Amino acid sequence: MDKKIQGLEIFIFDLDYTLWPFWVDTHVSPPFRKSNGKVYDAFNRVIESYPESTEIMRRLKSLGYRIGVASRTSCIEEANDLIRLFDWDCLIDFKQIYPGRKTSHIGKIKEESGYELNEMIFYDDENRNIVDLERINVCSILVPDGINFGILQKGIDKFLKKNQAQQVKVK
Repeated sequence: MDKKIQGLEIFIFDLDYTLWPFWVDTHVSPPFRKSNGKVYDAFNRVIESYPESTEIMRRLKSLGYRIGVASRTSCIEEANDLIRLFDWDCLIDFKQIYPGRKTSHIGKIKEESGYELNEMIFYDDENRNIVDLERINVCSILVPDGINFGILQKGIDKFLKKNQAQQVKVK
C-alpha cells in the first residue's frame, strides 16, 4: 500500500491478541515501566507487542489514515499505560477501552471522528466481534495470530471488494 484509498479513513484494532500477544487483565502484571527501550511488568518480564504492530500503525499514519483502538478489557489504566510505553500515543487518534460491546466502542469512534461506519476497517481476534460489526456495515477482519502486514492487506482487499460491490449495486 503506497497511497491512501478513497473512502477508507480509519483502521481500528483490538488490543489483546491483536496488537499484543496477551490479555492485559490476566497475563501481565502492573505496574509497567520502560528501561533501555524495553517495557517490563512488575516481575521484570519483558512485555512486547506483536512484531509488526508498531510499523503497521506508523505506515498507516504516514499515508494519512486515522487509527483507533477498541478493547473490552476492564484494565483500562493498564492498557493505556502500555499504549504510552509502546510509544503508540502519537499514532492512535481514538481510544475506546472499557468493558462493553465492540459495537458501542465503534459507535463512539464514529461520533468522535465524524466518519461513517463504512469508512472503517476493524481487526480483532474474536469472531463474535467480527460478526457483530459486520452486521452494522463495518468491514471486519479476524486476526488469528496477531496483526501483520498480510492480515492488514487482507482487510484492505475485503474493503475494496465490499465497496466495489456496493458501487455496482448503486448503478
